[in-house]
Amino acid sequence: MAPPASSRRSRRPAPELLFGDLWPYDPAPETADPRIRAEYDLFIGGRFVPAADGTRFTSINPATERPLTELARGGPADVDAACRAAASAFPRWSRLPGAERGKYLFRLARLLQDRAREFAVAETMDNGKPIRETRDFDVPSAAAHFFYHAGWADKLAYLAPGRTVAPLGVVGQVIPWNFPLLMLAWKIAPALAAGNCVVLKPASNTPLTAVKLAELLQEAELPPGVVNIVTGPGATGAHLLAHPLVSKVAFTGSTEVGKVILRSVAGAGKRLTMELGGKAANIVFADAPLDQAVEGIVNGIFFNQGQVCCAGSRLLVQESVAERVVAQLRRRLRVLRVGDPLDKNTDLGAIVSREQRDVIRGYLRAGVAEGAELWQAPFRAPARGFYVPPAVFTGVTQSHRIAREEIFGPVLSVLTFRTVEEAVEKANNTPYGLSAGVWTDKGSLILRLATELRAGVVWANTFNKFDPASPFGGYKESGFGREGGRHGLLDYCAVA
Repeated sequence: MAPPASSRRSRRPAPELLFGDLWPYDPAPETADPRIRAEYDLFIGGRFVPAADGTRFTSINPATERPLTELARGGPADVDAACRAAASAFPRWSRLPGAERGKYLFRLARLLQDRAREFAVAETMDNGKPIRETRDFDVPSAAAHFFYHAGWADKLAYLAPGRTVAPLGVVGQVIPWNFPLLMLAWKIAPALAAGNCVVLKPASNTPLTAVKLAELLQEAELPPGVVNIVTGPGATGAHLLAHPLVSKVAFTGSTEVGKVILRSVAGAGKRLTMELGGKAANIVFADAPLDQAVEGIVNGIFFNQGQVCCAGSRLLVQESVAERVVAQLRRRLRVLRVGDPLDKNTDLGAIVSREQRDVIRGYLRAGVAEGAELWQAPFRAPARGFYVPPAVFTGVTQSHRIAREEIFGPVLSVLTFRTVEEAVEKANNTPYGLSAGVWTDKGSLILRLATELRAGVVWANTFNKFDPASPFGGYKESGFGREGGRHGLLDYCAVA
């Protein structure tokens, strides 16, 4: 006798549905006007000026692949003009009372707050990250760094009690494309508070908010030459960092480029700080609050599409709870929304460029070829744009490329451990040392790992938490020096 139809139906595997098939959201587009000009020039000596050779390049929206604006392509002559403008402004700016310098920083912070939604939309369109991240994290955090360092400007004597603190001079700064506005604030705010003048080169993929901030510099009536912004390719940054008028180099970017810069400025007597790549371990012990840990794992690796130097790209899970954690993680990823970055419902937006998307896809192929098991939630790719859905690899070993190399994308490698000693050994078995996360119910274990993990930042039962008053930076191939807090400000000072 055949089983009833209902029984036969229950044995069939359920089709794998997209979250939108079960509970669709109506589009929730951000409508604020980003006020993007058709063209932007270089910002030198307090004015927008064209490049010396008149050349330009295009910035595109990675979510749509359509042009956003045209920008001047700075060359050696433009870098020289910017450095000379900064050097001319330095004597007056450095002698200005700290309280007066602080007023300019306060003014910039307030202007950024006043135009926060405009800057958030511009950042999302230029970078591809979700509007909820630029609106709720990038822009407020950038303003917070200006506020924080404004408060330090008249208190520099307390940075190193009993010693003399003085500015360095002209600072050459090169910032990356993953947090364009925030990295700009991390660099410019402490430099100005300490009395230095700045020449900044934003990433060629994401220059928009830097040149828009130049408009705020004019509105704040910052003295001409104190901050100069030169847009262009990597070669422009190389000219800047090698310029003889630059007393300090501040660079955030890949470890490979950082090594090139170190060789190029060796013996030049320049002060350097570098925040480079990372391959952070996010360690989950069996006694951890697993629901909370899963949210921390998601935030650790899929924030900004995984394009974060301190991303928790290696998940180390205690063996006894590994299957449970992976199962919960997969359920969580099924409901993450990947798509239009300007939609307020979006969790993961677009990868910054076609080249970076192809790099990530290459690592996905390498992981599979080396024997790891790849899992990705169902995903409908938009018709245009550079998108990669969240990816989780299991069956990963220390020898896999996906466990050793920085991918800079939404790719998580899951490894297991049994003992605390094994977790520490695996976490430290990397040339990087930027960040780490620890998930456990035991405070003593947190304190132990905070000292044994070779990472500049160790988060406890959280991940990707930042504060302007807290220094950030790494060890080994993750760089040296600190940004933020008293330690970061000291890196912009000569201490005698």
